[in-house]
Amino acid sequence: MLHTAIPAMPRVVLLSSAVVASFFAAAIAIAGEPTTDELAFFEKKIRPVLVKHCYECHSASATEIGGKLLLDSRDGMRKGGESGPVLIAGQPDKSVLIRALRYHGLEMPPDAPLPEAIVNDFATWIRLGAADPRIPKAAPETTAAKPVIATVADRPNLWSLEPVQHPQPPALRNQAWVRDPIDRFVLARIEAEGLVPAADADPRTLVRRLHYDLIGLPPSYAETERFVAVYRQHAATAIAECVDRLLATPQFGEHWGRYWLDVARYAESNGNDGLGRNPTFPHAWRYRDYVIAALNDDMPFDQFVTEQIAGDLMPSNSPAERDRRLIATGFLALCAKPAKAMNTNFEMDVVADQLDLIGRGFLGLSIGCARCHDHKFDPIPTRDYYALAGILTSTETLWGTAANEGLTAPATDLHVLKAAPPALPPAGFIETVLMLDSATGKPKPVPKAKWPAGTPLAMGVRDRAKPADAKIHIKGEGSSLGEVVPRGFLSAISLPQVVEAADDDAGTIGPEQSGRLQLAAWVAHADNPLTARVLVNRIWQQMFGEGIVRTPDDFGVYGEPPSDRQLLDYLASRFAAEGWSVKKLIRAVALSRTYQLGVEADAKLLASDPLNRRFARHERRRLSAEALRDAMLHASGQLDRSPGDGSLVGHRDILVNLAGSLHQPSRRRSVYLCYLRSSPPPELAPFDLPEFTSVTGRRDISTVPGQALHLYNSPFVVEQAEQFARGVVKDEKKIAGRIAAAWRRAYGR
Repeated sequence: MLHTAIPAMPRVVLLSSAVVASFFAAAIAIAGEPTTDELAFFEKKIRPVLVKHCYECHSASATEIGGKLLLDSRDGMRKGGESGPVLIAGQPDKSVLIRALRYHGLEMPPDAPLPEAIVNDFATWIRLGAADPRIPKAAPETTAAKPVIATVADRPNLWSLEPVQHPQPPALRNQAWVRDPIDRFVLARIEAEGLVPAADADPRTLVRRLHYDLIGLPPSYAETERFVAVYRQHAATAIAECVDRLLATPQFGEHWGRYWLDVARYAESNGNDGLGRNPTFPHAWRYRDYVIAALNDDMPFDQFVTEQIAGDLMPSNSPAERDRRLIATGFLALCAKPAKAMNTNFEMDVVADQLDLIGRGFLGLSIGCARCHDHKFDPIPTRDYYALAGILTSTETLWGTAANEGLTAPATDLHVLKAAPPALPPAGFIETVLMLDSATGKPKPVPKAKWPAGTPLAMGVRDRAKPADAKIHIKGEGSSLGEVVPRGFLSAISLPQVVEAADDDAGTIGPEQSGRLQLAAWVAHADNPLTARVLVNRIWQQMFGEGIVRTPDDFGVYGEPPSDRQLLDYLASRFAAEGWSVKKLIRAVALSRTYQLGVEADAKLLASDPLNRRFARHERRRLSAEALRDAMLHASGQLDRSPGDGSLVGHRDILVNLAGSLHQPSRRRSVYLCYLRSSPPPELAPFDLPEFTSVTGRRDISTVPGQALHLYNSPFVVEQAEQFARGVVKDEKKIAGRIAAAWRRAYGR
């Protein structure tokens, strides 16, 4: 009876592996421009290795070019050398480069093989299409590639770094159409093109849209009928009452918190470190609950920023507030660390992840590209990178014991909480811990925990005893150090004053401070041109399906410019003026005429704006993986709306890859499932879950046969269908009544 959630079953054609591989490669070839994440992967994982290990023999500056193969340009990489092309996009196993890195017939580099984790990075890069932002040596004049400017100072101004304006809503011909000032900006562009927006959505569509967008759950039949009845009497009253009710429910924070957890790359294990180890993060769930509570409490976003970057340095009025702020800094500790073994850059790799998180998460800029060289496009010099890096090298990251696997990461301390209840294992809990000796592969004793059983602990960060400025790492390598760079912020964003809690002069970083408190104040400053813009764009995207800037994590040169700069700045300035309230902004958007439009539009509008950049109509959207699962539980009557209580790995400091499946059935909302890197919740995995290893402001959307097969065969789906049927049969005795009841349960109408 849950067929309403199941797409039409596509015809499945069994293809040979060769045909599939060829099709995949062809698809990559025509897929268009690489994504920002794919370009960032090259800059973070691929380019530094090429510079360090390959350019000596395979660059234009080499004394003798080995095998006539140039790897210092995109053209050279694609052309190959004496042995032909070295890579086939989408097919790492057929790429000569991967065979050489694995010492299968060829041996690169010749002195010693690279660590397995690095080889795996190259395989992933090729599998994703081998995105390479390096400009061809002889690009034709018609190329659309962005030019590389010789110095940062010579680059043109970037729109997102200009001060946020405070535009007045424009005048309109059709004043009666407006329900919020937001509508004036939208309608002005529509009228300027001689177009007419879509008609309003019908009330049943609108109430369903509001429920899914605000709390991630469908309305019940009774809620729908009540809304429709009030709407027919006074539409504005019905909408406002519905919005206010939904914003006040705890389900709001659970739904919107999941969006931020994607940005924060939240997960409950480290992920595959390249050596096959995946230790759990037993205390990560506390950060999840912090995010949900912050959104339900409508914590001002500037405070939300500050607590996550420097909560441990903020004064607290109670033990509970102190705990909350310590937990908030888990934001910086939840990184998917590469293996510590044979990695002299491990500490700077952790810092690189944290800078990427702050940069793309809060500012919409890819700072990481400046680790090895001045940013090729955005105004971020290498000095700025290490000015910021010094703040984080002066910070100790607390992730715990990493399952006592030193090859993955050294064990660290954790925050001990004062007001949280003891974290005792559930009744009857028995844990069998398997640890293997790295050298022999045989079981070894488990080290005794530092903390007594049940001690409430949290991941996070704290200042080091002796903060210090960082030195520039030439070409990103810790073995080749340059000058010391004083700790500071991005030079392209000059703020008149950074307010901070220390006694030093405003904006300065004292010698005994890491600088995180000042960094948090700089990010959250009302005059920072990026922070409010990035956040309001994220909110707009979740309400409409697309942002005003359609690259939510990239407001740089390679990102898309805003489709309506005035609207974006109006929202950003209004957001800051209204106290950085996320709920107020979401409420304003939900009450706007623009949000309440229907999906049907006339031919002229569709032809003029097929991508809906003017937001003259609403777009049909797919449910997220979490909303789909939660809707099934809702329809079957099995949904448990109580908040989560910890995590399935909350008492398991172990290696996921040695424990088998740790997932267990649950009736709680999907946000409370166990999100392990490399082992996601099986009910959600087929539906475009990210890998949770980097900032994800926008999930991929795909339609593949595996999704339909999962919906037909998943034990979870079968269980919900059976519960759905039992409920209908129990409530209604006659066939006609059962049909009506099934319809109401499934469709809410």
